Amino acid sequence: MKRFFRILLFIVIGGIFIYTLYYLYSKSQKAPEIYETSEPFYGDIINKSVATGSIIPREEIEIKPQVSGIIKELYVEAGDKVSFNEEIAKIQVIPDMVSLNNAENRLEVARLALDNAKLDYERNKTLYEKKVISSSEYQQFELSYSNARQELEAAQDNLQIVKEGASRKAGRASLNIVKATIPGMVLDVPIKVGNQVIESNNFNEGTTIASVADMNDLIFEGKIDESEVGKIKEGMPILLTVGAIENKRFNAELEYISPKGVEENGAIQFMIRARVKLDSADFIRAGYSANADIVLSRRDSVLTIKESLVQYEDGKPYVEVATGEQQFEKRPVELGLSDGINVELLGGIPEDAKIKIWNRSS
Repeated sequence: MKRFFRILLFIVIGGIFIYTLYYLYSKSQKAPEIYETSEPFYGDIINKSVATGSIIPREEIEIKPQVSGIIKELYVEAGDKVSFNEEIAKIQVIPDMVSLNNAENRLEVARLALDNAKLDYERNKTLYEKKVISSSEYQQFELSYSNARQELEAAQDNLQIVKEGASRKAGRASLNIVKATIPGMVLDVPIKVGNQVIESNNFNEGTTIASVADMNDLIFEGKIDESEVGKIKEGMPILLTVGAIENKRFNAELEYISPKGVEENGAIQFMIRARVKLDSADFIRAGYSANADIVLSRRDSVLTIKESLVQYEDGKPYVEVATGEQQFEKRPVELGLSDGINVELLGGIPEDAKIKIWNRSS
């Protein structure tokens, strides 16, 4: 009996030992790797450079007054469309005391001169009618009288301009009426009724009444890195992505590249400008930030593969094509344009080929 139990114990220990060896062997065996595959597909390949910037009007004009004073009336607000010479604001002129005093003195002197010239004219007119003086002498007095009248009118107009910013002769063409100098949209009206404004002159640029721009003539203005500027040239097409407008891209054309770069944060940046091509239904607000994709070259609706599927041997590209269940063979391929993610497939494998994904992170 004891012998039986001893044999049974040896058998159990031997079984455990054999199972342990089998378990360790099976754990050491590597599981066969299963490779997934990908197929060629049709798509667009765009090789581009990227620039950041904003969309602004080509010409933004600041309207400034010709006289100083206080804003009495405003006829527009931001967003309104104005035509050329349309009234924007009216200014109540606050006359300068020195100018006002000089204008009043000039008017008084002109009146005295006119009274004196009138007396001389009437006296000599009587003498001329009696043929006491000659025609040439009479003409001198007549001319002096006419000049005195003109000087009085000029002095009256000058006084009215100093007081009101306009004269009777000018009619509606008065200096205290601020008018649009170009047709377009009012972008900003930085003043309010009651604000004091300063006229534009040789010593002061003046107070801005309103900013007006043609919103149908917009440009993209941005900057591009020095490493990319050598790849672009005027006339290249641009695709604009505006952050504030989703699911919409705008076409533009590169028209200017700065000949001089500017250092920003340790890198040299070059300014570029592009003309934005708008449809009649498009409206972009001035100042929108935008990204510009400058198209260096492109292929539309071409057969492509993921560039991560391509491998190289002696500098020549190839892919591994499935020939059976988890069986692959190398096939050299001819590649075209690449955008860094996808690459144009020119030949080497059929459209329905199953390409091995050798890098699982792809």
